[in-house]
Amino acid sequence: MSNANSNDLSFVRTEILPERTPPTSAIGVVGWMRANLFSGWFNTLLTLLAILVIYSILSVILPWLISPTWGAQSLDECREIIASTFGPNVDKACWGVINDRWIQLLFGFYPSELYWRPILAFILLWAALAPVLFAEGTPRQFLLVTALYPFVMPWLLWGGTIWTPLAILAGFAIAYGIVRLGASMIGTLSAIILSVVVALIWWLLVAGPLAGQLQSIIPLALTEVTSRDFGGMMLSIVIGVVAIGFSLPIGIILALGRKSNLLIVKALCVGFIEFIRGVPLITLLFVASVLLNIFLPPGTSFDIILRVIIMATIFASAYVAEVIRGGLAALPTGQYEAADALGLDYWRAQRLIIMPQALKISIPGIVSTFIGLFKDTTLVSIIGLLDPLGLSNAIRADTDWNGIVWELYGFIALMFFVFCFSMSRYSMYLERKLQTENR
Repeated sequence: MSNANSNDLSFVRTEILPERTPPTSAIGVVGWMRANLFSGWFNTLLTLLAILVIYSILSVILPWLISPTWGAQSLDECREIIASTFGPNVDKACWGVINDRWIQLLFGFYPSELYWRPILAFILLWAALAPVLFAEGTPRQFLLVTALYPFVMPWLLWGGTIWTPLAILAGFAIAYGIVRLGASMIGTLSAIILSVVVALIWWLLVAGPLAGQLQSIIPLALTEVTSRDFGGMMLSIVIGVVAIGFSLPIGIILALGRKSNLLIVKALCVGFIEFIRGVPLITLLFVASVLLNIFLPPGTSFDIILRVIIMATIFASAYVAEVIRGGLAALPTGQYEAADALGLDYWRAQRLIIMPQALKISIPGIVSTFIGLFKDTTLVSIIGLLDPLGLSNAIRADTDWNGIVWELYGFIALMFFVFCFSMSRYSMYLERKLQTENR
């Protein structure tokens, strides 16, 4: 027996081997390249071809970008600097136009002494979005900024008396109070209808005269700026942010209405969505710019930017509604049955169970719609508003910069890329944060 134990040839190891570090070819940059770029002959061939294409593009673009022309005051001066530095017949970028007009590309014709107002509005925008985008790591005090920002932002940008946004805010407060107090007495639906009617009466008949009276007693106002002075990236951000902020809740309501069992509600929502999705945005902008004034009473002044925001919001809402409807259709029937089993009514089931899951499914489509809407703000140049593209045409019409093309369009593309890429990365972050299937 002892002889058998001494000659034990068992294939099962009885001791634990010490850990070994992985080979350098399987970790780090080398390991990533072996796994993703050179994992086989075909992948290696594609990698080499991609490197060749990238090199051929960069070998043309980078020398063109490197140009000592930031201090030039005209295109002719740029050409003189390039010719004296690199020799004749050398093509280089003329960055003097960006150095000379970058403020105009950002703010349009907004008065220079009032630049602090759009800058402050932009800073407050991020403070207002923080509780919405990053709810877990943001102080709850920022929720007050979120609630007040829709009323502070127009006052900062357009100016005028502070009592006007406060009077509008009072209308929302009155409507909220009616819903809270009347839900138990006359029912939730009746209280909501009553609150809407009272709020409309307040805004149409009371808010304006009340703001005027308060301004005469306590004058608090900022210098007014007309909408025609708006322009550049500031105009695109204003239209895009407001339209995105309003289109999401309207799209949710339209999606629920389209799936409603009430025939009239469903027909109205379907008709609205299909009509708006069948009309190009540029047509809606022309309606807002030209035709809308025909249907208004004589002498009525309806701000052009407000008209554009309304049409852009309506356009985006129809597409968001279809994206969310797809998310609702993707939910299994068991989720609806579970909400019924818990005894939840329709609105609580939608708020607590159905809509959070549908929105999580719909995040890529919603963000894609928002990115498309933000880029479509450049269409306002066709109706006379000077967004970055409209300003670029005005800059190129100047005799000093006549002939400049790629530098202006490249700078505008970079600005839009920063915003659109940020939205895309945030949507990816949100998807990872809400991913629960593998937990």
